[in-house]
Amino acid sequence: MSQAREAAARAAGASRWRRRLRWTSRTLATVAITLLGLLALTFFIGRVMPVDPVTAIVGEQADQITYEKVYRALGLDEPLTTQFAIYVRGLLRGDFGTAIATGHPVIEDIARVFPATVELATLGLIGGVLLGVPMGIVAAVRRNRLADHVVRLFGLAFHSVPNFWLGLMALVVFYAALGWIGGAGRVSLHYIGVVPDVTGSILLDAMLAGDWDIALDAFRHVIAPALILASGGMAYLSRMTRSFMLDQLNQEYVMAARIKGLSEWRVTLHAFRNIGVQLLTVVVLAYGGLLDGAVLTETVFAWPGFGQYLTSGLMAGDMNVVLTCTLLVGVIFVTLNLVSDVLYRILDPRTR
Repeated sequence: MSQAREAAARAAGASRWRRRLRWTSRTLATVAITLLGLLALTFFIGRVMPVDPVTAIVGEQADQITYEKVYRALGLDEPLTTQFAIYVRGLLRGDFGTAIATGHPVIEDIARVFPATVELATLGLIGGVLLGVPMGIVAAVRRNRLADHVVRLFGLAFHSVPNFWLGLMALVVFYAALGWIGGAGRVSLHYIGVVPDVTGSILLDAMLAGDWDIALDAFRHVIAPALILASGGMAYLSRMTRSFMLDQLNQEYVMAARIKGLSEWRVTLHAFRNIGVQLLTVVVLAYGGLLDGAVLTETVFAWPGFGQYLTSGLMAGDMNVVLTCTLLVGVIFVTLNLVSDVLYRILDPRTR
């Protein structure tokens, strides 16, 4: 009997590993196809756009010989499929092209500007979670009462109002009129380059260095764009939290807990624990939305991040910048989806 049990255990373990291997293989294949499709779509759309990348490099005053020389050097005389194949081969070698505006490799530019976007999106996510989750809980507990209507009204308002309008109003009121916040950029001009770059966040680097004047200045610059991003996250998270909580509060175990005499606070806390897995996956995906949605906010506040870099490349017709940034956005969303899926499987045994 012992040998039979051991054989059954080995067979069950091998079966689990085979299932995991199949899941990993399917996931990697899906990721590769998704990113390749996204890259191909962006590439071909970029090639048919009414923007001339050669003119963006040589200028409108260049002679025809120079124009044709650069045209051939870029491979634009080749068929579109050949151009795409050449570009993909370059990506596989780690060559993402050179940015027209800076003359630096695109991947180096992105490594320089992306930490600013991560700082802004992270603060926006923290604010969105701290505001949106409690609001959603209150709305669910006070369903169809004044608190519920107020939360839903605020969520609808901040979900509907464009970020660029909120940014402009914040600059007009709190910067130009009241002087409560900083202006454009991450920090005032006379503080640029003073604090050593350790974490990519000027606010955190200044705090680590003990330079509280720069930390305060960085906070005054980041507070407005971070709150504007947080407003969108708050609207989404409050709506999702309310929906999850209402589903739990309608379960039989909640009714049984109330019959046993548990306080409403303990019942609400128990229901909130049961939505933790769902809420965590929503928060992870919301973070990707904040990273992607920071484009307009960064443009309004002249925040030197990924969004402004992508916008500048798009306006200049720099397809190396546009393609690399698009690929990075796709990688971020695919990665966050995989992380949320793995977390769901780990934290909720029912999904295994």
